[in-house]
Amino acid sequence: MVEKRDQQFFDAFMLLVGIFVGIIVGVILLGDLVGDGASAEAGGAHSMIEERIQPLGQVAVTGDPAPAPAPIAAAPIAVAQMPAVAAQAAAPTQAAAPAATPGSAIYAQACALCHVPPGLAGAPAFGDAASWAPRIAQGRDVLAEHVLNGYQGSTGIMPPKGGRVDLSDDDVLAAMQYMLDAVGP
Repeated sequence: MVEKRDQQFFDAFMLLVGIFVGIIVGVILLGDLVGDGASAEAGGAHSMIEERIQPLGQVAVTGDPAPAPAPIAAAPIAVAQMPAVAAQAAAPTQAAAPAATPGSAIYAQACALCHVPPGLAGAPAFGDAASWAPRIAQGRDVLAEHVLNGYQGSTGIMPPKGGRVDLSDDDVLAAMQYMLDAVGP
């Protein structure tokens, strides 16, 4: 009697294993049939992601050569973006504004956050001669050292290059000179 039960158990167990294997194979085949097959290709998903995260354009700073235009893939425009796209297309072209100096552009990108009046965390405010006077009195070389390498004083903190270590020393020094020019000689 025990042998018959063992045989029944074994038959039921093998039937369940066969059903599970069949379900797994069916799901894999259905996924391959429904999918576009890109997931099966080596690197297919990676190349699709790279294509999706490409920038739509590039910014050229005055004085730099213009970058080569990036190819723009035809991407569907979301419904929420349509008014903005239509407004850009309908906007009249304006006359070219006078070119900003490299120092003012870097100031706007990296320095204005802390140096806009009244000045954040002890930073001297842009155009405020009184807050700049003690720093200017130390000399341009000391000021440049603090701007490039950072400084922590009793009145506040200046991170190296204003926290924008991706900028060149010349760019940061041009922004410093732009702020110094705003307070006068």
